Amino acid sequence: MLLTGTNATDASSAAAKTAGDGDNKASEEDEKEDKAAQSLLNKLIRSNLVNTTNQVEVLQKDPNSPLYSVKSFEELRLKPQLLQGVYGLGFNRPSKIQETALPMMLAEPPQNLIAQSQSGTGKTAAFVLAMLSHVDPNNKYPQCLCVSPTYELALQTGKVIEQMGKHYPEVKLVYAIRGNNPVKGTLQEQIVIGTPGTMLDWCSKFKFIDPKKIKVFVLDEADVMIATQGHQDQSIRIQRMLPKNCQMLLFSATFEESVWHFAQRIVPDPNIIKLKREEETLDTIKQYYVLCNSKEEKFHALCNIYGAITIAQAMIFCHTRKTAGWLAGELSREGHQVALLSGEMQVEQRAAVIERFRDGKEKVLVTTNVCARGIDVEQVSVVINFDLPVDKDGNPDNETYLHRIGRTGRFGKRGLAINMVDSKFSMNILNRIQDHFNKKIEKLDTDDLDEIEKIAS
Repeated sequence: MLLTGTNATDASSAAAKTAGDGDNKASEEDEKEDKAAQSLLNKLIRSNLVNTTNQVEVLQKDPNSPLYSVKSFEELRLKPQLLQGVYGLGFNRPSKIQETALPMMLAEPPQNLIAQSQSGTGKTAAFVLAMLSHVDPNNKYPQCLCVSPTYELALQTGKVIEQMGKHYPEVKLVYAIRGNNPVKGTLQEQIVIGTPGTMLDWCSKFKFIDPKKIKVFVLDEADVMIATQGHQDQSIRIQRMLPKNCQMLLFSATFEESVWHFAQRIVPDPNIIKLKREEETLDTIKQYYVLCNSKEEKFHALCNIYGAITIAQAMIFCHTRKTAGWLAGELSREGHQVALLSGEMQVEQRAAVIERFRDGKEKVLVTTNVCARGIDVEQVSVVINFDLPVDKDGNPDNETYLHRIGRTGRFGKRGLAINMVDSKFSMNILNRIQDHFNKKIEKLDTDDLDEIEKIAS
């Protein structure tokens, strides 16, 4: 597989720069979650498939046709060089979403698909395999288009194409991204991956791509895509130029109303794969709160907890970067191995911090809300809310609370969540969280070491 049009190393460094730009503008008090950055972060930290227990729900275009699912890649009758590429990526057998999606994507005649799948479920590998399978390597012109919301996300997909197509050198890839300007009429690469605006220009304005020759159109990260002004319209305009028999594949981590509406405009007569939502539960998590009068008292309570119980690894959530920075400094001075994660860091830096924490190089991760979602570290045994999660209007953010403390009760293990309360306001927030989940949060006296030891047993 040859990469053309842009150098991967240059691309990565440019990506690192762009990824950080938006974060610097985030306000101190309320770090706005950047969907594209979060998505990229998830891709960077997921080297392995997530072992999901979610059930897959399939809605077929033709309910009478038999539903095929495969338990091995051999059953798909792939070209040998692609099978080699799949195994080279470390896939031994198809993931849950691949079992059902791949037979649909590789069927003849091709079938359209709308699929819901989180990062780490193997969906990128699935649609890359579909693109590589449908390409005719003898034809030196674009045959597959893949649209991503940002340059950085396009680059991640490009890496999977390169790895999976390693033994298939006749198939080439080019990036349709701003600043990459091929000479008109010379586009010989079969797969084009890029952002919606540039892809649209290449199809209509510059005529680098003949849309009528496209066999597969992939729209990745649809929920992130429609969060960006203009992307939705550009994607629809590209889709309208494609032939009727072009296979349309759309992926999204979430399926809100707006995403559904968009997906149905882009993908005619689709098969639909949805993940049945796994109810996150607080049943395996013991929850406590500690009364304090200041952040210094909170810190003192934290030290007492650490002195009395053995903690494998802990995540501590703060409301602002300033508090997170202060707390990480204080903990370091006490001799703890601390990692700090916050929104002004570039996405690549964040990924490196999470990897170190996951590898156990640091035992404590102090973070703002940026990190509340999507990060599974199996050995987290304690989550501490140094500040309780509130939304921009000062109301309890129950969903964030669930995501935060859900870091600890994962994979069926018992977890421990400790909430720091330092005012009437935060006590009110805690009571409302308790009422919302209908789960009692017990009071903990951190000056009583025997009591702390009991909670860990």
